[in-house]
Amino acid sequence: MTSFEITPIGTVRNERTDIQNTDNWGAVRSTITVDERFGDACLQGLEGFSHVEVLFVFDRFPELHDYREPRPFRGRADLPPLGVFAGRAPRRPNRIGVTCCAVESVRGREVTVVGLDAVTGTPVVDLKPVMREFLPQGVTQPEWVGEVMAEYFKP
Repeated sequence: MTSFEITPIGTVRNERTDIQNTDNWGAVRSTITVDERFGDACLQGLEGFSHVEVLFVFDRFPELHDYREPRPFRGRADLPPLGVFAGRAPRRPNRIGVTCCAVESVRGREVTVVGLDAVTGTPVVDLKPVMREFLPQGVTQPEWVGEVMAEYFKP
């Protein structure tokens, strides 16, 4: 299989440092500083969008050696086991995370977002403005997901 290399475009700065603390991301303010190689106008126009998708790397989690066995959601034995691509856990192939965040401000090479579930120092690999035309219609999920994740983006 072909492999490829991804170079981060920037870094997250916020108050969160504990990778094990997995809830209450809703009020977390993060500033993403984009690398100077993209120039001071690299975020120009982003201020017109309410949300941005942040793609980042779970760089503090090791990749697993074997993904074949489904694992209980969030490690909880009371929840159904999920295959690696049926969850959003950080222990996954390539360790890529993605979160849709509210844009609070844009200044030069810095964008401040609210609700990013990445700790300070996390490498960012891409930013994409959220456009209604790209949003899915009629999203469904198992009922238990809403119950378990109710605290995830709570302030």
